[in-house]
Amino acid sequence: MKIFLILGAINGFLAVALGAFGAHGLEARLTEKQLETWNTAVQYQMFHTFALVAVGILMAKSQSLSLTWAGWMFFLGILIFSGSLYIYSTTAIKTFAMITPIGGLAFLIGWVLFGVFVLRYI
Repeated sequence: MKIFLILGAINGFLAVALGAFGAHGLEARLTEKQLETWNTAVQYQMFHTFALVAVGILMAKSQSLSLTWAGWMFFLGILIFSGSLYIYSTTAIKTFAMITPIGGLAFLIGWVLFGVFVLRYI
């Protein structure tokens, strides 16, 4: 339970910091399209930060395996999806854009597992 709350706190901090960095530190260095990509990474990181926190809170109610795996999929999705977009937007190396969907798939799996938990336990 505590790990997902800690991961949520860390990722919330990073999403805000990286969003500010993109808006103020990268604005003059990146193209509009690159900044759009950076902002997409920030948005998905923040959305799934809230999901991590929800998992952490719900784990006080149940130590369900589907909930635990949902949390890990949300975290993996942040690392791969947002991480690859951060790198791609600043380097333009297409390989990073090509692995982004793997992170998206991790997010989708996380949401399915979260739904399974809700159907079973809430």
